[in-house]
Amino acid sequence: MNNKVVHMLARGLLMAGVIAVRFNFRGVGESQGDHGGGEAEQQDAVAMAAWVRDRWPGLPLCLGGFSFGARVALCAFSRLAPDVLVTVAPPVHRIDPVAVQPSCPWLVIQGDEDEVVDVEAVIAWLNALEPGPELRLMSGVDHFFHGRLTELRDGVAEFLTANLSP
Repeated sequence: MNNKVVHMLARGLLMAGVIAVRFNFRGVGESQGDHGGGEAEQQDAVAMAAWVRDRWPGLPLCLGGFSFGARVALCAFSRLAPDVLVTVAPPVHRIDPVAVQPSCPWLVIQGDEDEVVDVEAVIAWLNALEPGPELRLMSGVDHFFHGRLTELRDGVAEFLTANLSP
């Protein structure tokens, strides 16, 4: 929740006029519970989305995540049916590509020098999807977007502004 990439992802949402809620998955920081290998964290995302929808009924739900959070967002997509999806450095090697096919406007932001997520695997996976998401491949960018966080933030804001109805 306090990671600088997650922080800038949330700022991009705010710049587009979207309410942003950041939270830690179970077992992270001071949250309760133990890491659940992905499935339990999807339950966390579903619970948070229910809280958001209850608190702000009628607003579009934008779902986003970075790295492991992107995996959780992609895997929980079918249960949440968000209006817009933003995934940053999605770890495709940990996702069942057949089970994941988001149908809403979807942005993927990926650095081409990511040392954690294989950029070629991301591109190959996205090219196999129909329809595929919008891919913003950032040249010279590593997994944590060092020195390029404002570009990430601005790209998120631009995408959301273009894909959310007023």
